Amino acid sequence: MNDYLIKAITKDDNFRVYCVNATELVQEAHVKHDTWVTSTAALGRTLIGTLLISSAVLKGEDKITVRLQGDGPAGSIIVDGNAKGTVKGYIQEPHVSLDSNDQGKIDVKGAVGTKGMLSVTKDQGLKEPFTGQVGLVSGEIAEDFTYYMAKSEQTPSAIGLSVFVQPDESVDVAGGFLVQTLPGASEQAIDELEEKLKDMPLVSELLRDGKTPEQVIYELFNEDNVKILEKMPVKFECDCSKERFKDALASIDKKDIKELIEQNNGAETVCKFCGKKYNFSAEELKELL
Repeated sequence: MNDYLIKAITKDDNFRVYCVNATELVQEAHVKHDTWVTSTAALGRTLIGTLLISSAVLKGEDKITVRLQGDGPAGSIIVDGNAKGTVKGYIQEPHVSLDSNDQGKIDVKGAVGTKGMLSVTKDQGLKEPFTGQVGLVSGEIAEDFTYYMAKSEQTPSAIGLSVFVQPDESVDVAGGFLVQTLPGASEQAIDELEEKLKDMPLVSELLRDGKTPEQVIYELFNEDNVKILEKMPVKFECDCSKERFKDALASIDKKDIKELIEQNNGAETVCKFCGKKYNFSAEELKELL
């Protein structure tokens, strides 16, 4: 099944819903960064959360950068996203593999940590990007995104993020959902949703059972009460280029560029998001001077 995201609204105008299957996307991130099981789950959840947040709060050419910095061994996680369903990201320490937690699940909290910050920077084409920042509430990532939506976006939401990793380290399924409470939603509808969320299986379990994103939404809301607004493909895609790295090299001190020429006879740059390498000869560096 190809990765895609569904945008929907309940016909009673109580909730807006987003659900995504991002299995291939998270698998690609795993391959690019050679992540071990716990790092795969942590990076995967952040990629999925960024996809959902981007779909909910961005428009047009807007962009978003999510930074998750906890006190756990995984270090920082950085993910860029946009309104078109594209994300790229990396984790500072890709080789983290912890024992399962008390529930027999991947110990993402143990990798991320419980003390730290989640910050979301939105570039909406204005003079200055806007950054919202909240403290981590659990390190499980879904709860941290939920807290961000409530505090920074002033939008009560429910978020579920799930990545199932096979024994061979490959990603079996990965996906998530975001439910936004709309202004005027009835207390009864909110109470009913909270009860359903308590009993709802993990998104990964539903996807492993062959459920589509649409069917995951129907687990939460009666199908007759759901209006599908859009079906959008999603992917891991990096927009790095040699020209961008050239601009970055041009911004460093001339003395450092001269050292690269004299000592290394050139320079090699590596994109943190996708691992692609760009080589610059001594002649190309001299042009920068």
